Order: sequence, then structure tokens, then C-alpha cells
Amino acid sequence: METKKTVSVMCFHDELCQVFNAMMTALSLLREGAKVTVYFGSRGVNALHKDKVDKLSCLPDMPEVGEMVMKRMDELDVPLVEDLFFMFIHEGGQVLACPLNVPLFGMSERDLIDGAKLAEPARYYKEVVMAAEMNLTF
Repeated sequence: METKKTVSVMCFHDELCQVFNAMMTALSLLREGAKVTVYFGSRGVNALHKDKVDKLSCLPDMPEVGEMVMKRMDELDVPLVEDLFFMFIHEGGQVLACPLNVPLFGMSERDLIDGAKLAEPARYYKEVVMAAEMNLTF
């Protein structure tokens, strides 16, 4: 029996393009048979806030370009980030949030999207990051 490859994806940004790329990559790897854990740290925890996930902006430092990208994504019927989270979690992926950054950004575990959990740092680094065959950062 072949064992699943393990993948750790870390996202430290709350900018739509970064979160979208992290989740598309994670979902694609999951669907190819990998065991995937996505960890959100630093500002990335904002992407997991159930009241903010649908308000993420694309390239906020370049509003004209960001608006163009958002419009093009809509025209191409690209999945929404909240839908990517839903699919990823319901297909067996694990989404974790940094337990330090959640309160640092004024959130609690109750604010997280359904299925996201606070990471246990010692276990996360040992059992996920160090054990992973592939570590990706966004």
C-alpha cells in the first residue's frame, strides 16, 4: 500500500491573491492524493475570520490593478476563496491558525471559519512541518 505524501502549506498574508494561490495549490495537492495541512500565521489569520473571508482584497497597494484582477477573476468564474476553504476542509484537508496571531489580531477561535482550528505549536512543527515531504510558503 502506497503511503500518502505529506504537504505543509504556510500562508502569512491576508491578501486575496496569496490566499487564493495557497488554497488552490493545497486543494490541487489534496485531490492528487496528498495529506495537506494549511497553516495561517501572521496577517494570514485574518483570511480565516468568518466575517472577513469574503472581503479579502487583491493587491491593496495597487488598487487599479487589484480591481482589474478581481473583475477578470469574476469573468472567468474563478472559485471564491471561501468556496476553496469549504472544498478543502470537506475533502479532508486540515486548516490551522496560529494561536498567537489569532488574539494578536483581535480574534478568538469562535471567529474562525467552520473547520479551521487553532494549531498546537509544538505538535504542529514536529508532526506536520518536520514530517512533511514538501513545505510551501505563501
